[in-house]
Amino acid sequence: MKPFVFAALILFALMSVIVTLAIGFGGPHEPRPMASMNNPFKSVDFSDLPAIRRYTARDGTQLAFRQYPAAGANPKGSVVLVHGSSARGDSMHVMAKAFAAAGYTAYALDMRGHGESGSKGNIAYVGQLEDDIEDFTRALTPAMPATLAGFSSGGGFVLLFAGSDRQVLFSNYLLLSPFISQDAPTFRPDSGGWVSVGVPRLMAIGLLNAIDIHALNGLPVVRFALSEQAKSFLTPQYSYALTQNFRPQADWQANIRAVRQPLRLVAGQDDEAFHAERFAEVFKAAGKDVPVTLLPGIGHIPLTLDRSAVQAAVTAVNGMNRLR
Repeated sequence: MKPFVFAALILFALMSVIVTLAIGFGGPHEPRPMASMNNPFKSVDFSDLPAIRRYTARDGTQLAFRQYPAAGANPKGSVVLVHGSSARGDSMHVMAKAFAAAGYTAYALDMRGHGESGSKGNIAYVGQLEDDIEDFTRALTPAMPATLAGFSSGGGFVLLFAGSDRQVLFSNYLLLSPFISQDAPTFRPDSGGWVSVGVPRLMAIGLLNAIDIHALNGLPVVRFALSEQAKSFLTPQYSYALTQNFRPQADWQANIRAVRQPLRLVAGQDDEAFHAERFAEVFKAAGKDVPVTLLPGIGHIPLTLDRSAVQAAVTAVNGMNRLR
């Protein structure tokens, strides 16, 4: 028995050293700024940006959003917009205006950990973002039919929510070039250069979470290819907790299969972050025949800015509402 105990202690000590080294030295590196992600917003007119409003989440935190009133006397419904990784609600300004012009009350959220919502780059626990969305619907009561729409990592989070037991809070779901998984056919290495993932640290903290140790979930595991100027107002890195929450669940196929509400996807054929031509096969492989619209000549960020791309998103929501 003694040799077995001794071997077990040696193994435990070795594993502890490996985990400690992975956490201490296995974090993300600083990626080179990616022009196609940083530059497109320089041409956007933000002069008519609505003022920030706030709602109170269940933990008492005041979370930020912007509201765009629907054109016309009788709104057709509402659209709640979730921005992409590192961003904030004003990155969805062009799209929000298009939905408002089309007759929808639009809301552009600063998701917790971004912009004016909470501690930048971190959340308290995995699952807090879903709680925040539920709290938003309770506080604002978006007009029905209500669509939750998300772009990039925000689209991955919208897919997470659409496959959860809270999916009935929205009538429809719209995915805009969503992050599905690093294991999905749509994934490009490092999202085309946009992210640096500290894989050793990520895995080590994951092992600790598996034995119910969450004390290190606030450590950064992802960094984004932002310019120095953009770092001052965007979110340059994500903690483990935020990284794990702002995406679909690990079993992304099960996540897709659990969706019961209408769901559509829009992406650009020239997307540099994901293999857009493979989105349809991802959903078919999971047993869902999700309508996918691919737009020629449209890259990742232009999906939220180009007039034809924004109109395609509005058309997708109109189509889901006609099904009801």
